[in-house]
Amino acid sequence: MYKFFISATPASLLLSTNGSVSEQADSKKKAEIYINFPLDNLKNSITLCLSLIILYKKKFKMKRENTNKYIGDDAFIKMLEHYKCLTPISVIKMRFLGAICSPNKDLRPTDVISSFWGAGLEPRLQTREEADLFFKFFMGLWDELFDKVADNKVSLPKFLSKKDLKACCALRFEEIELGYVEGFWGGREDIEIPAFLAEIIDNLSELSSIYKALEKKLDRNDDIEEIKATLKHTDNMIEKTISFIIENSVLPRIETVQRVMN
Repeated sequence: MYKFFISATPASLLLSTNGSVSEQADSKKKAEIYINFPLDNLKNSITLCLSLIILYKKKFKMKRENTNKYIGDDAFIKMLEHYKCLTPISVIKMRFLGAICSPNKDLRPTDVISSFWGAGLEPRLQTREEADLFFKFFMGLWDELFDKVADNKVSLPKFLSKKDLKACCALRFEEIELGYVEGFWGGREDIEIPAFLAEIIDNLSELSSIYKALEKKLDRNDDIEEIKATLKHTDNMIEKTISFIIENSVLPRIETVQRVMN
């Protein structure tokens, strides 16, 4: 019996002598690949080993390229306040997600970042060091969200408080319409995309309008439990819709999706 060892990130892959494979992914820890195969079938085993390594590298290539670490919501919010950014962090996250999913190949992270301030209100970065740090913080969030897209595990931001349901509905509308949908189009609506995808994005806008309708129901003091149920159901529908977009439009081209600061 010959044992072959590889150190890699971010997963652990085990190939037993009968060819079965088990995998345990952990993006935060160093991982190891152990492959055992019999000497009497060395050639075929090495071929299988190399094939698995190629698949492994392809699957996790994009995650390994992400080098910016997100500073966390609390620190990020403080940075937004320092630079007088009025766009809520949850809208920023959703606009980033929309941009990551966008078929617009010319869309740059810097374009999205500048959209968080009004025209002419972008912060003045005094030094190269400040600029590097500023964009590093934003790209840390971008890269974290990219990994969620690559894993198709995108979920809507959680509300900090549900005491004011009307405010929650208003914010959710902004997250979808001014966040994801706007990020997806990237300032352009003349992008050539499949008809099914354009229809799905339109459906997202229609779903976001439900939150506006719920605001009006709250003003009329309609049944609060029914409103809560509708809010939860709409959230679920939007998450499933975004998951469908990722599965059918983004993941097939995932290796060309990642964008770098330029």
